[in-house]
Amino acid sequence: MATSRDRFRPALVFLILVLALAGTFGYSLLSGDVRIPLREVLRILASGTGAVDGSPESLARAVIWQVRLPRALTALATGAGLAGCGVLFQALLLNPLAEPYTLGVASGAAFGAAAAISFQWPFLTFWAFAGSVGALGVVFMLGGRGALREPTRMILAGVVVGSILSAAIALLKALSGQMMAAIVLWIMGSFAGSSWTSVAWCLPAAILVGGLGFGLHRDLDIVASGSPAMALGVNEPRLRLGLLLISSLATAVFVSFSGVVGFVGLVVPHLVRILAGPNHLRLVPLSFLGGGLLMLVADQAARGLSELPVGVITALVGGPVFCLLLWRRA
Repeated sequence: MATSRDRFRPALVFLILVLALAGTFGYSLLSGDVRIPLREVLRILASGTGAVDGSPESLARAVIWQVRLPRALTALATGAGLAGCGVLFQALLLNPLAEPYTLGVASGAAFGAAAAISFQWPFLTFWAFAGSVGALGVVFMLGGRGALREPTRMILAGVVVGSILSAAIALLKALSGQMMAAIVLWIMGSFAGSSWTSVAWCLPAAILVGGLGFGLHRDLDIVASGSPAMALGVNEPRLRLGLLLISSLATAVFVSFSGVVGFVGLVVPHLVRILAGPNHLRLVPLSFLGGGLLMLVADQAARGLSELPVGVITALVGGPVFCLLLWRRA
């Protein structure tokens, strides 16, 4: 039986995450090579973009509106979206180790980007997204119709496609010569090149994933519990197909703009379950906030370490944390 303390804990976690997220987002606008006081940042945000005329005030305005704000929003949306996708994948595939990259989306994006860099094709983001969608299509084709009732088949198809694409990426790196460093840097992930274009893609994708997860929380609870979903009024194959497709496409958007940033969609839902329980009514929004917070913190750490790839930061932090979670459950 739930105690009053158990009922109060999700609200406390929500408050802490909101305050931490607001503080980290604000700090991301203040930190950087160009020192801009808090009062000046607030005034610039309130007054809008303005014109660029070469003055110190114009420089500060350009730094905030063209560099720091789009980067912070892209990191926030990517982290929140990947964590939300992680919640959906783990519920729909009935596997606590599932994550947004399970179905080969990241491998497809990495292959598309590696090919674009190797052959110097324009519009790298387009080729990364095309690679993600192509890999996803192959996974659904290999899984067949039965995969919607047996998620294990889809996971296995994702593993196979991911392995083949990883080998293809290694081949491209071996043949690319001087371009190999650029391929490696892109695959490790970064928000250094964020712009309002990346915000315009990543933010709606994250909101769509979070909104669907929150609105369908009851159906997700039923599917994740292993109960006979059809008897409880849930069309499980249709729900699985729709949400997996949407969350995979959203993941393709995130990976196309930021590269491969692992462990966020895997670790954050597990931490939130420990703190607030498995109910998706709480799990989805709290994971959304937690993922955004983790990505903002990781991006700040990457900036402080001479633009170290953010994927390295999330792997160094997320890997040990996930091992600890597994050890606790053993």
